[in-house]
Amino acid sequence: MTYAVTGRVARITLDRPERGNGITRGLVSELERCVERADLDPDVHVILLAGNGKGFCGGYDLVESAEGRGRMGEEGLAPPPPGSPIDPAVMAANHDPSGTWDPMVDYGMMGRNVRAFMSLFHCSKPVVCKVHGYCVAGGTDMALCSDLLMIAADAKIGYPPARVWGAPTTAMWAYRLGSQRAKRLLFTGDCLSGGEALEWGLAIEAPAAEDLDARTEILVQRIAGNPLNQLQMMKLLVNQSLYAQGLHQTQVLGTVFDGIARHTEEGYAFQQKAARDGFKQAVRERDEPFGDLGASTFKG
Repeated sequence: MTYAVTGRVARITLDRPERGNGITRGLVSELERCVERADLDPDVHVILLAGNGKGFCGGYDLVESAEGRGRMGEEGLAPPPPGSPIDPAVMAANHDPSGTWDPMVDYGMMGRNVRAFMSLFHCSKPVVCKVHGYCVAGGTDMALCSDLLMIAADAKIGYPPARVWGAPTTAMWAYRLGSQRAKRLLFTGDCLSGGEALEWGLAIEAPAAEDLDARTEILVQRIAGNPLNQLQMMKLLVNQSLYAQGLHQTQVLGTVFDGIARHTEEGYAFQQKAARDGFKQAVRERDEPFGDLGASTFKG
């Protein structure tokens, strides 16, 4: 991550462009720390979340977890308590097809990631997420837990792991799109372009890629111009409706289902193919039959 404050705007930027800003445990931990830092800064009125490189976020660094049997990029972090759900040895053993899968160990690990993503939602200040290039799989957890999405018209956003080896842990799709459109995406693993995301109500604006920075800056400055206490009350007010609809309960289910999806017959086959042939090849074989490999948002 990089963190900077200019005026009343805290700018949190994913900064692993060489890996598509792939999510690791280190990135998740740093995200939570940066959000808390911005939330406690009395001069900050709004947070802008973005990503460096060709896209916002390509999801979990599955070269680590799929090819490495559950490792989540722990390098540079303080060693976790031995035997804990975030102990790399425990995670690796819990992803071993020859062993017994413990769903509560899995939940203990993934639930902590959900808590970090939801720091964007629970943060008392507005969070605007700027999406360019691509925002897929676990990257959508960060985007959808933000308050407002600015998505470039040609960007790709969606959750292809709904096809195999995943479930959206933060479970925000139905809350952001409504049940029917959420099912349309999750039953197929299809993705939206930024323009379609605007039409579907997911994005607040979908400017041309070359205008994304300028249009996002206009929005965050308009938000920043309001008193902090007003912004905090408006966010808290709107968020109550999502809490009342059972958001937390749905996220518990989504996180447990994500673990199950990685330990079905099909999930094990996907992971073993990734370990044998590489994650990119496993994704190619998953997505090519649907015609939307890479930047495509083809939907039949």
